[in-house]
Amino acid sequence: MIQGITIWLVTLLLTYFVIGVLEQRHKGLSRGFMTGLFFYHTALSIAYYVYALYNPSDSRAYFNKATVKIYGDNWFDYFGIGTRFIDFISFFFVDTLGFTYESCMAVFSWFGYLGFLFFLIFYKANIRTSPKLFGFDATAVLFLLPSLHFWSASLGKGSMMLFGFGLFFFGLLKPGPRLWALLLGGWITFQIRPHIFYVLLIGIAVGYTFSTRGVAIGYRLIILAGSVFLLYYIYEDILLLTGLQDESLIDPLISHRASELSKATSGIDITNYSIAEKMFAFWFRPLFFDAPGVLGYIVSFENLFYLIFFMRLLRPSGLRFLVTGDALVKASFLTFLGVSFALAQISGNLGLAMRQKSQVLILMLFVILKFMDQENFAKMRTSLARKWKFGAAKQVKE
Repeated sequence: MIQGITIWLVTLLLTYFVIGVLEQRHKGLSRGFMTGLFFYHTALSIAYYVYALYNPSDSRAYFNKATVKIYGDNWFDYFGIGTRFIDFISFFFVDTLGFTYESCMAVFSWFGYLGFLFFLIFYKANIRTSPKLFGFDATAVLFLLPSLHFWSASLGKGSMMLFGFGLFFFGLLKPGPRLWALLLGGWITFQIRPHIFYVLLIGIAVGYTFSTRGVAIGYRLIILAGSVFLLYYIYEDILLLTGLQDESLIDPLISHRASELSKATSGIDITNYSIAEKMFAFWFRPLFFDAPGVLGYIVSFENLFYLIFFMRLLRPSGLRFLVTGDALVKASFLTFLGVSFALAQISGNLGLAMRQKSQVLILMLFVILKFMDQENFAKMRTSLARKWKFGAAKQVKE
């Protein structure tokens, strides 16, 4: 425990240094908010730690595997994709540096926090106004949603995935000077969730091609055809990596997999659900009536918020925005939609859905916030135009 507190204090000092650098290089960032976000993230990390003491936890499993050296004594014996990549990282901290479980929790929590900082820069660089939610800054409200922190504040895939994802989108803002961020963030994302990385590349290709002026129709069609071909080619791997066993959405094996997951403590039977119902379950359940335990009831409040927040896009102007939005909007939306489609096939396990959803939800929150920002910007332009016309008319009369 003492070592864990020490490591946390080290990450606190590093955080103050990082915040100082970011505040100088990026406009619109608040030192107070970034500092408060660190302590808020820490509080959710402690909550997860307490939760892991009384419930089965992936974080404990990762630490135990590194402790008993399940794959051997050589560090690179642990290198691989998915779970093995987290084993690879955790083995370094546990075996090489001698970290305790609490120390590993502290350092992985910090990786998750850095992911939030990268996404904060991404949000601020794309939001021109200050959209409000409940009278507060909308960006601040969204970055304080508990589940985003709870599942990215511990030893496991969630924290490293958010770190890699955030780093990648940070690099996407300026691909030239931030090529290192694109490569490192993309590599981390691929190592943890290859299927998400594949869908991300397709979303970016389609989003940028159909949002760039001066690009010939033929070129756009080639990109679209290539993306569809790539998606078809990797679809089997995507389903395999998300826990399914066959490429057919109506194959009995998928129904069997969904049925098995529905038998879990937090399971619901989705075998007879339509695609729309599966997507709804993945995005917004549990919703009080099917909440698995105390944690489920807490998550239900947040899911209700997501449901109401998502409804902002159901208006004609919102649906039109998904088509007319810029490249980053399209890339974020297509990535979220593609990953959700794959993961929704096994969303019968609500506990699994809550964890996996949190890794891509931040992209959809960005899309909706960007829509709110566009509405605000349009209102500001209309207001300024009216003031200008009124002023011009007044001068003419005088």
